[in-house]
Amino acid sequence: MAFSMGSNGRGRRRGSIGAVSEINVVPLVDVVLVLLIIFMLTAQVMEFGLEIDVPKVKQEAKSAQELPVVSVTKSGQPYLNERAININDIGDEVHKRFGEKTSAVYIRADKECTWEVLAQVVSEVKAAKLDARLVTKAEDIADKKR
Repeated sequence: MAFSMGSNGRGRRRGSIGAVSEINVVPLVDVVLVLLIIFMLTAQVMEFGLEIDVPKVKQEAKSAQELPVVSVTKSGQPYLNERAININDIGDEVHKRFGEKTSAVYIRADKECTWEVLAQVVSEVKAAKLDARLVTKAEDIADKKR
């Protein structure tokens, strides 16, 4: 937007201010910062992967080992590290993907899956000469008071 100062209609004076051709980036920076803050807050809440509600128990064993995870959904579908798999192929797939040196597997089963499917998964893991480690969640003290 251009304007002249003190002009009486005879054209521009020698020291007059010309048009400002700079982009105002302050609103752009404000919007980007707000979006960054929203992303940072929601990224902590988001969980990716399968939704499996493991059973709660009084004591939980702590382990920091990196092992393959066999997950069993509520409907009974097994997954090996979030990829669907046939129950009969669990042992072969674990050895194929993670090598022969793998000695154990975490089994994460939804608390509402049928016992028969879980028993078959554990049986297949044991048949492949792997140690089956069941994943559970620690029971909350707040849940006990209810």
